[in-house]
Amino acid sequence: MSTETFDAVDIIRVKRDRGTLSPEQIDWTIDAYTRGVIAEEQMAALNMAILLNGMDRAEISRWTTAMINSGERMDFSTLRTPAGLALPTTDKHSTGGVGDKITLPLAPLVAVFGVAVPQLSGRGLGHTGGTLDKLESISGWRAELSNAEMMAQLSEVGAVICAAGASLAPADKKLYALRDVTGTVESIPLIASSIMSKKIAEGTGALVLDVKVGSGAFMKKLEDARELARTMVNLGTDAGVRTVALLTNMDTPLGLTAGNAIEVQESLEVLAGGGPADVVELTIRLATEMLEGAGVRDVDVEAALKDGRAMDKWRAMISAQGGDNDAPLPVAKESETIYAQADGVLTGLDAMDVGVAAWRLGAGRARRADPVQAGAGVRLHAKPGDVVRRGAPLATMLTDTPERFERARDLLIGAATISPEGSRPEMSLVLDRIDAS
Repeated sequence: MSTETFDAVDIIRVKRDRGTLSPEQIDWTIDAYTRGVIAEEQMAALNMAILLNGMDRAEISRWTTAMINSGERMDFSTLRTPAGLALPTTDKHSTGGVGDKITLPLAPLVAVFGVAVPQLSGRGLGHTGGTLDKLESISGWRAELSNAEMMAQLSEVGAVICAAGASLAPADKKLYALRDVTGTVESIPLIASSIMSKKIAEGTGALVLDVKVGSGAFMKKLEDARELARTMVNLGTDAGVRTVALLTNMDTPLGLTAGNAIEVQESLEVLAGGGPADVVELTIRLATEMLEGAGVRDVDVEAALKDGRAMDKWRAMISAQGGDNDAPLPVAKESETIYAQADGVLTGLDAMDVGVAAWRLGAGRARRADPVQAGAGVRLHAKPGDVVRRGAPLATMLTDTPERFERARDLLIGAATISPEGSRPEMSLVLDRIDAS
């Protein structure tokens, strides 16, 4: 005889019939699914009911809390510098895009100003790159740290980028895999609770969300991205985390690279005071938001990029995780360049096409267990707004396996839109800001 408080079929019926789940029903659902009491097909049915009928703010908040409570929470309240000063913490999460290497220069930049950055990151899947894949192109660097190692590095260096431990929101890991194979990935309540359960469990005091919008983003439409951002800001606020979201343009790749080692190289250029204007702009804007969330205002963020302080933090961060700052980055064995087909202005460069091309070249993976090539990817030679001439280089494909060129080539040729001279593409990078007010 069952001693369970609720029955999975009854829970499914509530959402199927557009009802509201009680806090107790939600707590039981997440706990029972984590324990294996609720079968995969039952949770799949519930996920579909949530996708179709939604959840209100209280339901999403409780669902998120239940996922957090399925594992452990990190606690940075005792985090101090070697001199004994208490350190505030702040974090950033991006919903994923093409060429999005912003975390790499951002974490050390924020740490310059005495704010600790515990950046738990992931690996790439499909057309979006993974921060850990990029950093693993650095010789010796390791992503897996114990909680003790992470706390020590935050105290001594002020920044860490590493893999999230299995103990953080384990219910989310099961749910994420199920959503992926049941056509329920697009549910905003499920996306928001998935992201925020991990971020709140991390224990950071402040959080900045970079919600991507456009062809290379998960959210293609501004109104959908705005709804997701608002939902996540509400979840963070309800949990006592100072949370703000920026909606940023992902119709075009960020910077001039999409890959692994080549994105690390571009990040180093930014940390050296150079780099592409859009990467620099977004790094500075997100750093400013992160610092304000941690109570640090009226500092010259841009100066810390130009004068080498952020680079010093980067080198200390990489070295602390076993990375060799002076080792050469991997270089792909083969390359092939795509050329402009006409004279004019480059008015479009489809981020999704560039991302899929980089993936096909070996920079990404189709399944979580797949290996990636450190040197593979796409290097861009022009950005929207640039004047181009027929026969001028537009993009260079990089891979160790040249049989991959053919399928990537067609995508890159189709990604570029060249218009008559005088045309001006829309190029706003930050589209909106959403906070708890």
